[in-house]
Formats: sequence, C-alpha cells, structure tokens
Amino acid sequence: MKCIKLILFFACFLAISSAYTQDVRYKTGISFKKLFIDYQSQNGGSFSNFQEYNHGFEIGYHHRLQKNLNLVVPFKMGVVTASPDSIDCLRKTIMGLDAQFQYQFNKPNSKVVPYFMAGLGGVLEFEGEFNVQAPLGFGLYFKVADNAYINWQSEYRLSFSENRTNLHHGIGFVYLWNKDEEMELDTIVEMMEIDSDGDGVTDKLDLCPEVIGLAQFNGCPDMDSDGIPDYKDRCPDTFGLASAQGCPDMDGDGIADPDDECPKVFGVAELNGCPIQDRDGDGVSDDMDACPDERGAVDNKGCPSEDRDGDGVSDKNDKCPNVRGLKEYMGCPDTDLDGVPDPDDKCPVDAGPKAFNGCPDSDGDGLDDSIDKCPRSPGPVGTNGCPEIKKEDRETLDVAMRAVQFDTGRATLKAESHTILKQIAGILSRYPDYNLSISGHTDNTGNAASNQSLSERRAKACYDYLAQQGVSTSRMNYAGYGESRPIADNNTLNGRLLNRRVEFVLIPR
Repeated sequence: MKCIKLILFFACFLAISSAYTQDVRYKTGISFKKLFIDYQSQNGGSFSNFQEYNHGFEIGYHHRLQKNLNLVVPFKMGVVTASPDSIDCLRKTIMGLDAQFQYQFNKPNSKVVPYFMAGLGGVLEFEGEFNVQAPLGFGLYFKVADNAYINWQSEYRLSFSENRTNLHHGIGFVYLWNKDEEMELDTIVEMMEIDSDGDGVTDKLDLCPEVIGLAQFNGCPDMDSDGIPDYKDRCPDTFGLASAQGCPDMDGDGIADPDDECPKVFGVAELNGCPIQDRDGDGVSDDMDACPDERGAVDNKGCPSEDRDGDGVSDKNDKCPNVRGLKEYMGCPDTDLDGVPDPDDKCPVDAGPKAFNGCPDSDGDGLDDSIDKCPRSPGPVGTNGCPEIKKEDRETLDVAMRAVQFDTGRATLKAESHTILKQIAGILSRYPDYNLSISGHTDNTGNAASNQSLSERRAKACYDYLAQQGVSTSRMNYAGYGESRPIADNNTLNGRLLNRRVEFVLIPR
C-alpha cells in the first residue's frame, strides 16, 4: 500500500512540475551527499519518528546520456538499524552501489531543476548479507554557480530481501565539468527561438512577449492603428496624433483632448484649451472669472477686492488686514522702520538688523537683546552675553565655599569669615549684571531635619552679612539643602569636612 501511495505521489509531482533541466552543456559530474536512512517506517516502525533515522554519506558519478536523461552511479555507506520487530535490530554498517537514471524536465537556463529517478542497486552488510534494492524517487537541483548545484533527493528503495525495504533522503553538492560545445550552441539557439505569444517576434527581442503584436513595434500591439504602439500611446483605443502622444485633438489647437477643457473649441494652452473671453474687460477670462460681469482684480479671481484697512492691499492678499501697512510687506507695518515687518520682527518697537530678526544688539557683543542676558554689557555666547567672570574672582568664590566658617552646630559666622565675604561683596559690585545664589550644606551627622534647618540658617547668615556690606537683597537668594547634596564621602573625617560648606554662585540677571 505504501508503495502505491508513493507512486501516486511521484505522478502528481510530474504533473505539476514546470519544464526545467540541469545545465545540458556539461557531460560529466560528481556529487557528495549527507544521507538520512529510514528502515523503521517501512518495516513496522513509525513513519513520524525522525529520531530513528540513521545517517550515511554518498559519493556519486554523473554522466549525461541525452538532453534530459542522466546516468548516476552513487556509492553509499552508513550505519543502520533494521526492523524493530526482528533480531536484526542491531546497528549494522552497510555499503551499496546503484545505477540510477534521472529524467529531468526541460527548460533552458533554469535555476531550479526537478527530476524523476529510478534504478537498481546492491547493498552489502558487513556481516556478510547482501540484498538487491530498486530505488524509485525524485529530487531537485538548485543552481548556485555556472556548473555547481545544491541537490536534494528522496527515494523509496524496494528490497528483494525481508525487512530491508527503506527510505533514503539526501542533500549535498554537485559539480559538473566536460562542457559539450555543440549542446551549448543548441541551448542558446533554443532560447533565442522561443516566441511565447506566437507573433513572430522571439521573446528575446519582444518588448511585449505575452501579447500578440507587430514586428515593427518589437512585438507590441497598436490597437487603434495610429502608428504609435500601445505602450507609448496615452489613448491606445482611440486613433490619435504622434504630437499628442497618440490622443486625438478634435479642435486642432495643439492640446490633446484628455487635457483640453474645451475639446471642441479652439483655445489656448494658458486656458487649458478654452478660448479667451473677458466680458468685463478686467484681464481675467470668463472661464476663470468668479465675477465675469463686474470688473475686479486678477489676484481676486476677477472680483473687486475688499481693503478694510485702506492700505492699498486687498484683504485677500493682506497679511495684516486690520492694520494699515505697506505693499512691500504685503500690507503689514514696520513700526520701528528697520526693514523687518512687524509680524517677523522679534522687537517691533526697537530697530534692529534683519540678521537679528529686527532686534538690536545694544552692547555689540553679537547677541541680540532678545536673548542677551546682559544686553547693556558685552559678553561671550558661552555666558549668554554677560561679561565673563575673571579667573581670580571664580577662584575667590571657590575658596569661599571652604573659607566661610561658623560656630559648631550654630549659624553664627566666625570673625575670620568676614574677609572672604567682603571680597564676594566686591565681586558683586564689579559684575552688576549678575545675581548671587547662596546655598548651605551639612554632613550627615545628626538629624536630617535639623541639618536642613542649620544649612538654611547658615546661608541666611551669609545673605544678611552681604546685605550689610551694601549688596542689594534683590540680587541675592539663599537656600539650605542639609545633607542631601554631598560632594565627598561622609564616612571619612575629611569628607564630612568638605560637605560642611556654603556655596556662592553668580547667575546672569
């Protein structure tokens, strides 16, 4: 029964296969395959138990007998397990030699080649038993180079001895050589002579190989017989002119009918093929004039323009219809007369160049006043236009973080802190464009809430002292952060000392 099913399967395989052939230009080849051998399913075992498959290898010699017929002589070797229901279930080393004939399905220069195979062979078991087997199967060649293929083959091997019928599946590589020059020429000629649509133009030269056409158009049709092949014809079903890409032009105005809005009346291209008519004489043809009997403006589709602000620019085109403006700015004003209309001017009441979107650069530092944090004092981009703080002043602020000292556990400034605080007051007087941020910090000794309160009181003490030195309180702020922002390890004495600090940071106003 299994043999009958397999034969039916082979028949279906032949019926659905398209025409293909291995490269017939070569006479000789050699193959190497990995084998998967199944004795179990054909001798009482399970067909789906792939774990019972045995393994082997195959070396084969290939020789082309005819265009579609090959002779293959494979030598096989492997280790197999016979029927699970017999005493022969022990693993056996086998080797075999076959003579197989492959019939390939013919199509020149194919990348995939299906074939049917049948043959006869002998299998020798190393224990001395010998049996004859008749393989029947099918396979595929997959072309990977001019004379090289990947090959897969499955075969049913009917044995003339008990419990030796089996299935073989193999995958491997085939290499061909010994080119047949005469057969190569025949193949080329065959490919050149194919004419799929039967119009007398071979597919190699046919621009429309699946549609019957004319030789003068390289195998393409001309359904309307206007001398323009359909693939170039915009109107392939209607006789037309070459100048109109195969479409008609009934009114002869040079505009093809599909593009002509007045195909029966001579017209002009500017009006899409319609004639020029302008009853109200406003320069807008009637077909484009929304008010054809009333003179109007061209930019308003021939209708009179409304101008609410009376600046001579119609509301339709006026970007500022409610404010009197200038025509060169499409009806918008330029209040500061800097050449930048107010809608585009970031500083509409202060004259400035276009490069700065109408904003001035009062201090001439290259940053316009709208983004300059210190518009009256020149400074670099890196400080947002504010004067750069000198190195010695930055160092003073860094030293102050450690130099300001308090009585232990209190917010009372020690006398030695006054000197550095006076220096900070002097810095603020030299940099009027900066404010001062004062932040107090502690180590993690004691209660977190108490530390936060202490840090804030200490920052406030510095704030008060600087105010006494004449620094405006509007230029200062203070805050306490307790132990939440350490800069060193609180587990060491030196780390805790560094964490007990007051920081002074200059910020552009």
